[in-house]
Amino acid sequence: MAKTSVIWRNKKRVRMAKSYRNRREKLKAIIMDQQTPAEDRFAAVMKLSQLPRNSSRVRQRNRCELTGRPRAVYRKFKIARNKLRELASKGQIPGLVKSSW
Repeated sequence: MAKTSVIWRNKKRVRMAKSYRNRREKLKAIIMDQQTPAEDRFAAVMKLSQLPRNSSRVRQRNRCELTGRPRAVYRKFKIARNKLRELASKGQIPGLVKSSW
């Protein structure tokens, strides 16, 4: 199990990314538009740099919903590989069958 402080820090990043999403998209659209004047684009870059770093979606980490494990997490299930196998063997994930041959 991962440290709870790390799990909560990641959840905080997810919340911040949601709340700042519109602002970041508008500023990035201004920056990427070649038709806008250079002064306006530079001002948008400065405003974007003033936003909190954790409000960027890139800083989020995919973690297992059950254990908080940061690696080997299946996006579809949001569960780490070892927990996925455990739950699949018990038949607790609908539509998923552990294969054997």
